[in-house]
Amino acid sequence: MSKWIRKGDRVLVVAGNDRGKSGEVLVRGDERVVVQGINIRKKHLKPTQQGQGGRIIDMEVPIHISNVCLCDKEGKRFKVHVKTEKSGQRDLVHKKGTKGAVHRSVKKAKHV
Repeated sequence: MSKWIRKGDRVLVVAGNDRGKSGEVLVRGDERVVVQGINIRKKHLKPTQQGQGGRIIDMEVPIHISNVCLCDKEGKRFKVHVKTEKSGQRDLVHKKGTKGAVHRSVKKAKHV
């Protein structure tokens, strides 16, 4: 499931200190993602020569991609699968009620 998570998706944290919180993916690496408002740490900065004093800033640090899953706007998690249309278009579909709803299209379409 983690291979379908990309920048801009809404995810839910399923493990760790921020379990149950949701946010938008800001950056995605190979195995880690930075989620808005999740896994916040304080960084202490030294004073600079340009006159700016020392300060403490809050920053979001990466969380492992296995600790998050896709979710909807209400924060309910869902699973996705790939559905291929006759035209070759591939869509990520999640089950909503009795029928599937398209989450988004996959980047590359296979040529038929």
